[in-house]
Amino acid sequence: MGMTITEKILAAHAGKEQLTPGELISIPVDLVLGNDVTAPLAIQEFERIGVPTVFDPEKIALVPDHFTPNKDIKSAEQVKVMREFAKKHKITHYFEIGRMGIEHCLLPELGLVVPGDVVIGADSHTCTYGAVGAFATGVGSTDLAAAMATGEAWFRVPETIRFVYYGKMRPWVTGKDLILYTIGLIGVEGARYAAMEFTGEAISDLSQDSRFTMANMAIEAGAKNGIFIPDAITKEYVQGRAQRSYQFYDSDPDATYKEVIEIDVSQIEPQVAFPHLPENSRGISQVGDIPIDQVVIGSCTNGRMEDLRVAADILTGRQVAPGVRLVILPGTQGLYKQAISEGLVEIFIDAGAAVSTPTCGPCLGGHMGVLAKGERALATTNRNFVGRMGHPESEVYLSSPAVAAASAVMGRIVGPCQVVGKGCQG
Repeated sequence: MGMTITEKILAAHAGKEQLTPGELISIPVDLVLGNDVTAPLAIQEFERIGVPTVFDPEKIALVPDHFTPNKDIKSAEQVKVMREFAKKHKITHYFEIGRMGIEHCLLPELGLVVPGDVVIGADSHTCTYGAVGAFATGVGSTDLAAAMATGEAWFRVPETIRFVYYGKMRPWVTGKDLILYTIGLIGVEGARYAAMEFTGEAISDLSQDSRFTMANMAIEAGAKNGIFIPDAITKEYVQGRAQRSYQFYDSDPDATYKEVIEIDVSQIEPQVAFPHLPENSRGISQVGDIPIDQVVIGSCTNGRMEDLRVAADILTGRQVAPGVRLVILPGTQGLYKQAISEGLVEIFIDAGAAVSTPTCGPCLGGHMGVLAKGERALATTNRNFVGRMGHPESEVYLSSPAVAAASAVMGRIVGPCQVVGKGCQG
């Protein structure tokens, strides 16, 4: 019987020739990840286990990125716990401010996650790494503690839903629009504990950055993981980055799927997800007149070079609308430096934006852009739950960087063609 790519990766790590959905397995992991919100609790639980040291200091990554640069004493203490733990156990991949980035941008950039891996992280958006053909999923802090001690994690093998994207994408449509449309189609529980396998001719042409965006938001449909079958685009990305050997897996032609969903991308326009769920997506032509107070471009979803370049393209020679705050967050120090060298940061500042060192801050209402009561934000982040970015009576709308940049200029939610005068359809 054929297997999906997810089943093949799990089977290889389990040392089995065959796995079927529903099986319970305990397997070795290639990398475990914690951040400044989740790792301190995991460290506390690790100490309770009583083992002398971690299973492998080369296979643990600790990335303080949520409240850093430290916004207060409590966040500083959280990072101190991580720093001292990393020093005690000689953990190689500890990334302090100045070296750090947003975790799900940083680890692939550094080649710490490679195709064929099994990766767990105490952060729900660990599923991002499926973009390079890895099985990656979020876990709780106690599971992280156990994995740091044993090097293993247990799973129930998920069923797979295959998404086939066909047709030619419209101008300004990116992976963010595809995944918002998809979540709108199936709902926030539409792929609960399933693997979302992204395939089709439209995916074959999709950039690596857009693939990261789509895999990142698989969790917003309730998925266990999101995954792409690695190809030439994947190979180009991982070559020269990978710090160890890797293996490309694919899905067998006779693999069994829970469901196959076909989507014509030519029918998808730039999307906006309305409060208070990512499933509340609408095409830009259906948005209406919605003024905004703040725009955030960045996060583990859309803080990569493709995102920064498209934002700069729209903002060049233009100004952020009066009364609108635009915050731009490159995903890593490397991306920040590249944005400087390409002149993008100068464009952003000239337009009236604030550009920050990498942080998750505003995405979770932590710092660097918290919303007051009654304020409305448009963000390239991944969640728009009640109170996600600040006051529970604020509102968050989700979009691509193209829509976000255009909206910052206009002071209300608009499509990019309304600002730059190209790419308009219909």
